Amino acid sequence: MNFLKNYRHTLVIPAYGILYLLGFQYVEQRTVRPYIFHMKIDDYIPFCPYFIVPYFLWFLFISAVVLYFAFINKSRKEYWQLICSLGIGMTLFIIVSLIFPNGQELRPSLSGDGIFIEMVRYLYKVDTPTNVFPSIHVFNTIACCIAVFRHKGFRFKRLVPAAAGILGVLIVLSTVFLKQHTLLDVAGAIILNIFCYQLLYKPKAVHEKQPARVRV
Repeated sequence: MNFLKNYRHTLVIPAYGILYLLGFQYVEQRTVRPYIFHMKIDDYIPFCPYFIVPYFLWFLFISAVVLYFAFINKSRKEYWQLICSLGIGMTLFIIVSLIFPNGQELRPSLSGDGIFIEMVRYLYKVDTPTNVFPSIHVFNTIACCIAVFRHKGFRFKRLVPAAAGILGVLIVLSTVFLKQHTLLDVAGAIILNIFCYQLLYKPKAVHEKQPARVRV
């Protein structure tokens, strides 16, 4: 009972997770003609199967950050800033997919064998090249990095943000080097993150910069 009382704020995570997965399953399975996103610069980005490693590490990274802010970090404000940011981005992604079905045709024909190629084959099998804008892989990565960068309570204050930043960059790069997303998808995720940052974090930053009033 004490656990539920102390951590009832975390119930929003599984509740929203179920709703999101239902929405994602619907937009993935419906039969509509998607608008194909393509930028000429996408053709110059080489396919690199080794990026499958940071791509799959995304699941561990997002889970670790969310669990830390939900159960370890004591600041409810930082928790809600992260959760609301993720929720806004993922909800808008579903709305965009419903109103404007989209996809990409960048995936190469895979040949050869090896563990990395096999992992990419599995990814291509379970994840369709539709509903790619904005990239949730990129959006959630940046949102979690922002939460980590702004948090001051880590025991290793420099190591943790540095590690998160390096992994975050690799995850973002993996989306284009694996031909999972176009650069337009990445740009859309970045713009959406800027919006969420201004909405959830910027007011606090502006307030802190205001000079103290002196009464006479």
